[in-house]
Amino acid sequence: MDRAQIVHENFLRRVESGDLPEGIEPAGPLDGVTAVAIFQSGCLTRALDRTSRAMQSKGQGFYTIGSSGHEGMAAVAAALRPTDMAFLHYRDAAFQIQRAAQVPGQTITWDMLLSFACSVDDPISGGRHKVLGSKALTIPPQTSTIASHLPKAVGAAYSIGLAKRQPPEHKQLPDDAIVMCSFGDASANHSTAQGAINTSGWTAYQNIPMPLLWVCEDNGIGISTKTPTGWIAANFQARPGIKYFHCDGTDMYDTFRVAQEAADYVRARRKPAILHIRTIRLYGHAGADVPTTYLSKTEVEAEEANDPLLHSVRLLEAAGTLDRAAALAIYNQTGDRVERIAAEACTRSRLDNAADVMASIIPPKRDCAPSNGPSAEGRAAAFGGDLKAMDQPQIMSRLINWTLTDLMLTHGEIAMMGEDIGKKGGVYGVTQKLAARFGRARVIDTLLDEQSILGLGLGMAQNGFLPIPEIQFLAYYHNAEDQIRGEGATLPFFSNGQYTNPMVLRIAGLGYQKGFGGHFHNDNSFAAIRDVPGIILACPSNGADAARMLREAVRLAREEQRLVIFLEPIALYPMRDLHEQGDGLWMKHYPDPSERIAFGKVTTHGGGQDLAIVTYGNGTYLSMQAQKRLKAAGIAARVIDLNWLSPLPETSLLEAVKGCMNVLIVDETRKTGGLAEALMALFTEKSAIPHARLVAQDSFIPTGPAYATTMPSVDGIVQAGRNLVGEKS
Repeated sequence: MDRAQIVHENFLRRVESGDLPEGIEPAGPLDGVTAVAIFQSGCLTRALDRTSRAMQSKGQGFYTIGSSGHEGMAAVAAALRPTDMAFLHYRDAAFQIQRAAQVPGQTITWDMLLSFACSVDDPISGGRHKVLGSKALTIPPQTSTIASHLPKAVGAAYSIGLAKRQPPEHKQLPDDAIVMCSFGDASANHSTAQGAINTSGWTAYQNIPMPLLWVCEDNGIGISTKTPTGWIAANFQARPGIKYFHCDGTDMYDTFRVAQEAADYVRARRKPAILHIRTIRLYGHAGADVPTTYLSKTEVEAEEANDPLLHSVRLLEAAGTLDRAAALAIYNQTGDRVERIAAEACTRSRLDNAADVMASIIPPKRDCAPSNGPSAEGRAAAFGGDLKAMDQPQIMSRLINWTLTDLMLTHGEIAMMGEDIGKKGGVYGVTQKLAARFGRARVIDTLLDEQSILGLGLGMAQNGFLPIPEIQFLAYYHNAEDQIRGEGATLPFFSNGQYTNPMVLRIAGLGYQKGFGGHFHNDNSFAAIRDVPGIILACPSNGADAARMLREAVRLAREEQRLVIFLEPIALYPMRDLHEQGDGLWMKHYPDPSERIAFGKVTTHGGGQDLAIVTYGNGTYLSMQAQKRLKAAGIAARVIDLNWLSPLPETSLLEAVKGCMNVLIVDETRKTGGLAEALMALFTEKSAIPHARLVAQDSFIPTGPAYATTMPSVDGIVQAGRNLVGEKS
């Protein structure tokens, strides 16, 4: 007999006989009606767990990580408001069930069983995954939340205070809302959890509003590894800027009282708190897990004897609210109802083709107020003397700075965050003066933690802001890429487009920095970005195009709710000259704020038909130098700047190479896993034009004079072009 059945039969027997666990008397502000509702939520949680296992055994269900033992989270939900955004641990079915009781019109049992069955009628994911989540309940969906959801909880909490001062157009949360984020005791050890909790305290320590309630559900074990006794308390009791609360999750009265105290503290003080709730885990980690393979039978039975539902029956009876017979009737009636509803849910259709599965990868467009651009008065106040400088050509870094200024003037919901972007103005001066122009609440100097930077952006997007985070160097993105892959990109997919993460992530990167080595400061790999479904990757090669593309990136985020990564070639930030010193040909005039380069459009330089050089970023700069030398050798070339690297602008690119006799791909990423692989495949499959590639070596980038030796050069491009076209004299 499996452990779920054992726990079920033990409950029936012990309630009927009155063999209930010992404990303290019920005390606190929990009223009888709410107490019964919390018990009902616990019974439904238990019934759903048993039913999910039965569904899986019949091939009708596909998820069995249960919430049994964590029924105390229903009391936490009862202590909060349904408008308090909740980022939930995967064992928090009881929380969602209880919150559904607070919002009229919910059909939580039906909804969760549709999710178990992976039905297309599942109201949160449309059958894509069993997730906790609900738009109506202010619960963004999570999958296997091994702490990856904690950083964005910090961002959502920060956004509430900023939204009160600067309301975004698509504001979601009330001014007095708080954010709740729950996680397990095993997840508490993850670096992502430690970083996010530290960030919340670091923020509050500076008296910046951070209305965030952390809830650590401590069941004492992570799959098979025990949490040392007292570890969670020792870890969290003395965190600077964060108040610690503790309760017994098997006691609904104690849990409700302490959760209410913690929520009131966070709501009134606008400071973070940690609620440490002691729970138990029943049945093991998931359906396939047999706890007696790593725990003794005595240990397993001791946990089962401490069943929270048995404690609830004892407490309700002691309070004079519900006798044992009535409690048992609720339990049995709930189980019968779940079985009946499950039988119907299992008949509902499921996803059966790739197009339907992928339909929610790209989020839906949303209505936005018309954008008329920055006002003349606003520009004069913000730019000051820089307005006169716009008459002259400028380097890329300065044009990006001006573009960000115009965008922040136009869209009050834009906020920037990153290391050193405020007072210092960024490592390369790209964000100079922005903090003075727009205030430090919108231009945020973060602590040195990329996960926190990205989480801040993701969370602020949940409350209507349009974040523009900055990662100082491309290699630092890899420290935190799961915030984009596992959280940002998956959110519209797992919510069927109901939740989105519109943002523009700026990353300074790529190679060719003189005197800098890899793998951090010179990094020529962005394969980890291209591999993520739904992400748009843009890369400009000059200042004017950077301005036009950044405006389009913001439009894509604001109106189409897209997550755009804007990769800026560091080596081209200060570039002035193209062919010879002093020619100033790589500096550009600042384009009118209305100008954009549309998503999916390439830029063509020249009209030569002998050779099309397809490239981007630093490759465009080098290829335009090579273009002049090829012309001197009798080869007429055009340079095609891709602009958009993922998804590839296939239609525009194939149109741009028409009439050319040969195509040379110049790719500064490495041969293995680089962009050229996709480009070669494109031309092989959809074009008859002869083509070749010149790419970087499969190497890291060295420091010193050899910094560029592993990547394409002007000489290499010229030679590759000659080899492809054939010598002309």
